[in-house]
Amino acid sequence: MSCKKAQGFLEQHDIEAATIVDASKERKGPAEALALAKTVTTIHVARGKKVVTIDMKHPPDDAALVGYLLGPSGNLRAPTIRKGKKLYVGFSEETYREMVQQKEPRTK
Repeated sequence: MSCKKAQGFLEQHDIEAATIVDASKERKGPAEALALAKTVTTIHVARGKKVVTIDMKHPPDDAALVGYLLGPSGNLRAPTIRKGKKLYVGFSEETYREMVQQKEPRTK
């Protein structure tokens, strides 16, 4: 259900994903999730109406981080979106609104 909401939100805001991975066909387990997390500066994790923001300059231990990133199947939670140096896990309309309003810094 979260994936459909996320897709609907992105379509409504005319945003197209550069890469789409079908989580039911391509497994991203603990090692892949941790590797992805360590490439960003901030992670926003939505679970229901609650959103947890993780500053990767001061991350929790790996076990706690995996707990945020993986679903009950042991796979990276869907939807997961990477925008620049930020990772969005799960769907929160409020967080997605903030995401589309933010401009990424230009790199030379």
